[in-house]
Amino acid sequence: MRGRKKAFVLLLMGLLWLYGCGSPSLDSEKMTNIGNESEPDPTISDFDMGEPVYERSMELQYAENFKVDYYKGGYILLTITMDGTQFLIVPEDGVVPQTLDKDIVAIRRPVEDIYLVASSAMDMFSELDGLYSISFSGQKEEGWFIEAAREEMQKGNILYAGKYNEPDYELLVSNHCALAIENMMISHSPEVMENLENFGIPVMIDYSSYEPHPLGRVEWVKFYGALLGKEEEAERIFADQEEILERVSASERTGQTVAFFFITSNGMVQVRQSSDYVPKMIELAGGSYIFQNLGDPGTRRSTINMQVEEFYAGAKDADFLIYNSSIDGGVSGIEELLDKCELLADFKAVESGNVWCTTNDMYQQSLSIGYFIEDIHAMIQGENDDMNYLYHLD
Repeated sequence: MRGRKKAFVLLLMGLLWLYGCGSPSLDSEKMTNIGNESEPDPTISDFDMGEPVYERSMELQYAENFKVDYYKGGYILLTITMDGTQFLIVPEDGVVPQTLDKDIVAIRRPVEDIYLVASSAMDMFSELDGLYSISFSGQKEEGWFIEAAREEMQKGNILYAGKYNEPDYELLVSNHCALAIENMMISHSPEVMENLENFGIPVMIDYSSYEPHPLGRVEWVKFYGALLGKEEEAERIFADQEEILERVSASERTGQTVAFFFITSNGMVQVRQSSDYVPKMIELAGGSYIFQNLGDPGTRRSTINMQVEEFYAGAKDADFLIYNSSIDGGVSGIEELLDKCELLADFKAVESGNVWCTTNDMYQQSLSIGYFIEDIHAMIQGENDDMNYLYHLD
């Protein structure tokens, strides 16, 4: 059952290879070497002998929704803590444990023929030089802002296999899809997940968007690094983002307020819940999100829709406005924005010329978070010459 915690259990000749209870990722210090201390026959898997040897767990600074445990012989246990699913990464020449718990999915290296639906992960695979592992995409070629992904689709190395709720099962099965990486949208189509699994395609859900800290989202690059055997590259990529955060967060808080919003097609204003990662990025950049206590953090929702009048009352005096381009492609100038909502003309930020828009590619660039924090910091400081994911609306 997907929702419960999984026990990684192997019984052989009456021996438990876990000492105590719970998964090794939850209670690693209780792991012990069972049997003698001599080196095993290199042709025999530790799992076959009933003597798996826990080595270490991956150190995480911000991420809370996954764990990585390493075992002797090159075996890696990936645990997604949000839903309890576990994946055992088996070395290319390793033996898949015959008595592995039925709820743990064994994936043999090299990990290939992935159906990638979680678009935020594509940037990580690209930066890890791991696009070779992806054979199927949940986005069409023109839907990608990641150039490397577009090129691979143009070459035919990555095939469009349908969006999350309408996958091309025939294409996936006939081309031996080995793993589907989905985002949380799959929860709205549970029958798709069931069908994929019935066809022998295991489903892994990316919960990076549920990380409470912005760099927790970035730290998922370590998860995919462990999946592909590229941990060193992942550590380097994460360290680069962490360095940016340390650089911009060293400045004092300015007290400048920022509203981050989007005008929906029906005239509502979509804003971020105060517990979302975007308000946290604003705070890390030295500003303050204009809506300090908006929404219920227990719901894990990212956005809230409000009437224009409510947005006017709460954000009229914000020092800066940032328009979110992720849905409608953004706006090119202030007049185009005012066409969407005339009341914005009375906002302090509009009158002072402090209105900005995100670039279209920001949300697919999952490793952009450090740079986006840097952009917000530069916006607040008035250092607007070299932006990555923000542009000024004139």
